[in-house]
Amino acid sequence: MNKPLWGIDLGGTKIEGVIITSLEDPKPILRNRIDTEGSKGYEHIVNQLVTLVNSMEKKTGLKAESLGIGTPGVLDPVLQTMKNSNSTALNGMPLKKDLEEKLGIKIELANDANCFALAETTWGVIKEKCPEAQM
Repeated sequence: MNKPLWGIDLGGTKIEGVIITSLEDPKPILRNRIDTEGSKGYEHIVNQLVTLVNSMEKKTGLKAESLGIGTPGVLDPVLQTMKNSNSTALNGMPLKKDLEEKLGIKIELANDANCFALAETTWGVIKEKCPEAQM
């Protein structure tokens, strides 16, 4: 049996988490949304992410083994800090490292716009209207 997949969309105003059944049959098990409250700073955003994951675990009885997060901006591959984020509290901060330490699981970060394009190509309207499209 495939393990459920966990993902988070980290936005400027909201953080939305989802657990899906599998990549092959992506049915949502749970969606959960909380406010980002980015004006309260970087540590608060990290704590909001941890709170969201803990809440999702409690609601489902599942345990996250890894987590994919779509972020505004990107992770600098050399410095391992966030850059080019419109959520300025994230810039220059080691988001991946901090979350891995707090949650004790593997974290993958990717730009949220790239995540959206990949999802549309894989499961969405692009796949339906233009099946030969690839990312």
